[in-house]
Amino acid sequence: MRKITLLLIIALMSTPSWAASLEEHFPSLKVGSETYSKVTVTSVTATHLYFTHSRGMGTAKLMDLEPEMQQHFHFDSTKAAARLAEEAQGNALYTKTLREAPAPKRPAVANPTRQAPPDDPIPPHELYAKSFLNQPAPEISVEKWLSEPPDMQGKFVLIDFWATWCGPCRQSIPHLNELSAKFKDKLVVIGLSKEPEQKIRAMTSPKIDYTIASDTQGRTSHTVEIRGIPHTMLIDPTGIVRFEGMPHYLDEKGLEMLITKYSR
Repeated sequence: MRKITLLLIIALMSTPSWAASLEEHFPSLKVGSETYSKVTVTSVTATHLYFTHSRGMGTAKLMDLEPEMQQHFHFDSTKAAARLAEEAQGNALYTKTLREAPAPKRPAVANPTRQAPPDDPIPPHELYAKSFLNQPAPEISVEKWLSEPPDMQGKFVLIDFWATWCGPCRQSIPHLNELSAKFKDKLVVIGLSKEPEQKIRAMTSPKIDYTIASDTQGRTSHTVEIRGIPHTMLIDPTGIVRFEGMPHYLDEKGLEMLITKYSR
């Protein structure tokens, strides 16, 4: 794709698998009133523990563990409260947007260059980022591909800015999976997060079926001036942005319309 430059910063020294280095095994784990057996802990965040057990996969809040296990996993109630507040703020923003759609208070400011005809399936919506609509896409910087690098030649690219801690982002993943599968011959979906590889890979549910990438420096997010996630940008094969906003505004009908309209 002519207008998108992907900056790949590849480590020169190979390192052991992060998953292997993080695994801890326990015969049992008590979470509240539930006890799991044959537990393998795969990752720990400020608020949650991710693990497999005899019956499948599990997630637990550190605050629900017994005191000795909280101490073992370095649980910090202050850090946990700050992270939960961050998640709550993101969820509140998402809920507010859903409640006010499809008639935002400032549609002209939110989407200034979009002149939607009466039968347009994409409703007007507020934008929590700098607008690039119908303009050349900004440079998309990728620090590391966490899945097979995609072939974007001649295809539309849907960039999704997201984070594992963001509830609305996780809610959008099944929808993005569906778009990726339905339009696989014409579309590449890329989930781009500022989080480190370890944290992204630790999230096993919901499963992401499209391309995943990490940019811990947040270079593209800074350029786009993103103030709320999830935020998506649809870029046509010539490098022009044809949609921007939260992913739930772009359904199959709207995406098909844009692909048909802007295909070369």
